[in-house]
Amino acid sequence: MSKFFEFEKLGTNFRTEFIAGLTTFLAMAYILFVNPSILGEAGMDHEAVFAATAIAAAFGSIVMGVLAKYPVALAPGMGLNAFFTYTVVIGFGVPWETALAGVLASGIIFIGLTLTGIREIIINAIPPSLKQAVGAGIGLFIAFIGLKNAEIVQADPSTIIALGDLSSPTVLLAIFGIAVSVILITVGVKAGIFYGMIISSIVGMIFGLIPVPSGLSGIVSSAPSLAPTFGQAFIHFDQIFTMQMLIVILTFLFVNFFDTAGTLVAVATKAGLMKDNKLPRAGKALFADASASVVGAAVGTSTTTSFVESTSGVSVGGRSGFTAVVTGLFFLLALFFSPLLSVVTNEVTAPALIIVGVLMASSLKDIPWDKFEIAVPAFFTVLMMPVTASIASGIAIGFIFYPITMLVKGRAKEIHPIMYVLFVIFALYFIFLT
Repeated sequence: MSKFFEFEKLGTNFRTEFIAGLTTFLAMAYILFVNPSILGEAGMDHEAVFAATAIAAAFGSIVMGVLAKYPVALAPGMGLNAFFTYTVVIGFGVPWETALAGVLASGIIFIGLTLTGIREIIINAIPPSLKQAVGAGIGLFIAFIGLKNAEIVQADPSTIIALGDLSSPTVLLAIFGIAVSVILITVGVKAGIFYGMIISSIVGMIFGLIPVPSGLSGIVSSAPSLAPTFGQAFIHFDQIFTMQMLIVILTFLFVNFFDTAGTLVAVATKAGLMKDNKLPRAGKALFADASASVVGAAVGTSTTTSFVESTSGVSVGGRSGFTAVVTGLFFLLALFFSPLLSVVTNEVTAPALIIVGVLMASSLKDIPWDKFEIAVPAFFTVLMMPVTASIASGIAIGFIFYPITMLVKGRAKEIHPIMYVLFVIFALYFIFLT
């Protein structure tokens, strides 16, 4: 094993890699509870989604570790799950079964684009400012969902939105969870989000706001059944051939492109694995990511992608693919802890959404706001996601404005032809589908 994962060459060992894998798992474990909470609002079975989340994460992480040999773990992505529920299912009125078929289609296309090399052309065609704006916009949208789920903000007929009842015990529990998570992450605790959820759950049980698990059976049980979600993506695959679903599939692809590329570069750079500013075995890493999305859709979850939380494992010494394998094995072990879903309520998961939003919004710093022709499409991309409750609308508006402002500014040569194609597609989207 040490020879296969090149421990000696990378200056690592079994113990270091194991601890790194566990560290990454703890940093990512919140997704086991947040994902069922979000997809549950789309009408999906919570326990089945819990199982699908664990299986997709385990498969993706293990394949990444064995095939690409990178210390990068995967799981259903934040932002992509929000798009799945709030834009596709609730916003567009698409049944969750058909939405899963869209995830499956995007994964299959992702594999094809990766194998043919077309993926690189598409990513290079989209300007960095729009990629950064998409990430930041999704972060703000996710944070808003967290605030809404915790009832820290609520609808208001006069101002559209306003502060909720901050004296409510459950709202106070959510605020406590945010404060604890912020403190833990600020002082450098790698799994601060996960530990924050644990502490919030315990405090909630002490004050009677959250049900206390009854004995060992309230903590550990057999793995949940996948029956409610398994194979639905294949059964409803024939329903994806519409203009509306084309937009959905394109959005799944775009967001996954950005997430994956950015995460792989970030983790590889931190681990010192970049060679001449290039990522070795990039094709294998992208294939692992794409295949995980296909498997995830098959068992019943939204798009699976590489997690930037993998840097937490790298920071404690993880350098080889064995780190990702260990993380994947812990996700398999987590299958037997589904009873804890009853303990992890909206008030407990909301801080995770808000903190992830903060982390994603950091990409705003890389946008050249002093260039108006770039600032306008970036601003609309970021702004329109939370105010329209639609990631697709934010992307569409930004991609429409970009060629317009660049053409008027006389920078037509900098616009890739693919951006004109996307301009037409998103313009038609607003004309015929909204």
